[in-house]
Amino acid sequence: MNVSFILILLLFGTFATYLAGDKFAKTVALFFSLASVAGSIFILNQHNAGIDESFMINWISNPNIYIALKVDGLSLAMLLLTTVLTSLILFSSFGNNYNNSKSFYALVLFMSFAMVGTFLSADAFLYYIFWELALIPIYFIALIWGNGDADERKRAIVKFFIYTLAGSLFMLVAFIYLFQKAGSLLIGDLYAIRLTENEQFWIFAAFFLAYAIKIPIFPFHTWQANTYQMSPSVGTMLLSGIMLKMGLYSVIRWQLPIAPLAAKTYMDIFILLSVIGVVYGSIVALKQRNLKKLLAYSSLAHVGLIAAGAYSLSFDGLRGAVLQMIAHGFVVVGLFFAAEIIERRFQTQEISEMGGIRIQDNKFASMFMIVMLASVALPSTFNFIGEFTLLYSLYNVNIWFAVIAGTTIILGAVYMLKMFQHVMLGEQTDKVFKGITIQESVVFVIIIAVLLFFGLYPKPINDLITPALQDIVTKINKL
Repeated sequence: MNVSFILILLLFGTFATYLAGDKFAKTVALFFSLASVAGSIFILNQHNAGIDESFMINWISNPNIYIALKVDGLSLAMLLLTTVLTSLILFSSFGNNYNNSKSFYALVLFMSFAMVGTFLSADAFLYYIFWELALIPIYFIALIWGNGDADERKRAIVKFFIYTLAGSLFMLVAFIYLFQKAGSLLIGDLYAIRLTENEQFWIFAAFFLAYAIKIPIFPFHTWQANTYQMSPSVGTMLLSGIMLKMGLYSVIRWQLPIAPLAAKTYMDIFILLSVIGVVYGSIVALKQRNLKKLLAYSSLAHVGLIAAGAYSLSFDGLRGAVLQMIAHGFVVVGLFFAAEIIERRFQTQEISEMGGIRIQDNKFASMFMIVMLASVALPSTFNFIGEFTLLYSLYNVNIWFAVIAGTTIILGAVYMLKMFQHVMLGEQTDKVFKGITIQESVVFVIIIAVLLFFGLYPKPINDLITPALQDIVTKINKL
């Protein structure tokens, strides 16, 4: 079985979910998502046994374009993150009722299909198709099943769609130019191109516009908070847990190795923009009264740190970025799921209308506290491993980058603890918080288990990603 099986499975699952009808759609979607997890684990075992599960066939002869899928430790880590989180997100949604649920769950699986394709693609044209395909389902998920005023939601989602689509067009132009130089769009051939300093600058800038919007990096973040707030929780978790990782992954896989000289020349500028996002996101989060917006700006701060580490161009920076991408994926899904649970009971996202939940459900408060502490990088949690490695990489570039970026831990602790104190420990409102269900508890237990296990023993992931990252660092330093 090669890795194309995962894509076929998810695409077939999309159609099967839609044809299953509203009554069985969520069950069918969960079945296929769990099957994709099993397939991903099988591919991982094959990879560890030294069996290459990559896939390539000629798709279009003129121009020469391939359906090429690459399996290495980096793409496998992102494949596992996508399939596991998709399953968790789908399972977390079982407490909600959606109109036209067959379309809703089919779109979720189709989005997973597109994101998996983005992470596995080794041909730039195929990569670009998957990159754009991932935008379509989240647009409809957020627009049709989102929250808040319909007109305001439409403005926020259309802004998100236009922003990300416009940025992607610059990347497409860059790929067309690279094709003229190499005569191929296979990633290995693009790595081998010898570009001048001026060519690298424009290629790097084109990639940066696409990735900075998707991540997002300051000042290209303006779509994020409202889109996260207006989207249904499933959409928010897909965006924050997986989709933004497409941009971070692409920086490491495509941008840095293709234009390494530009990356080195302008490294300080891009690290600075990322670090500004860390501080900006943390400060704005302090002032938020809406729970989902607070978590959105918190996510902005954390991904800013990940981007800064990636742009440090060091092995430690890339390793820290990948570790933190995975850790952040689980934490942010846990946090937004907690916000969803509260909204189900209280019918509000406003922090001022919450309080005293611990008195009514101590179990939920305890699990929420563990995820919250992981988000502020408490030692022994997965996030601590990633953030420590990222700050160390920034320290090796410039101590002040590390000092300023480190504020994400301090300010993060302030706004997260303040939020937790009000929501969980504050004065009890007149609203009844019904205890969390077994299904909701299972989602939290899985997330907490991942955060604690890899916080204490990150070696399996570290061993998986190290060879691929060492290869990328070698390509970055080839000039």
